[in-house]
Amino acid sequence: MGIVVNLDVMMAKRKMSLSELAAKVDITLANLSILKNNKAKAIRLTTLEAICQSLDCQPGDILEYRPD
Repeated sequence: MGIVVNLDVMMAKRKMSLSELAAKVDITLANLSILKNNKAKAIRLTTLEAICQSLDCQPGDILEYRPD
């Protein structure tokens, strides 16, 4: 499985919608949805930083490694 994005979990904990987070991070809904649904192949560190700042969390709260 590799790297898993737990963005939906953190958004639920912070009671934040996808559109609200997209506006705060200044990213399109489509790109944020791709990230949330584990379809992304990469993420910019600046985007990860903005997401962490908006959700008041650490990168490890969002990204998880699961061996195959």
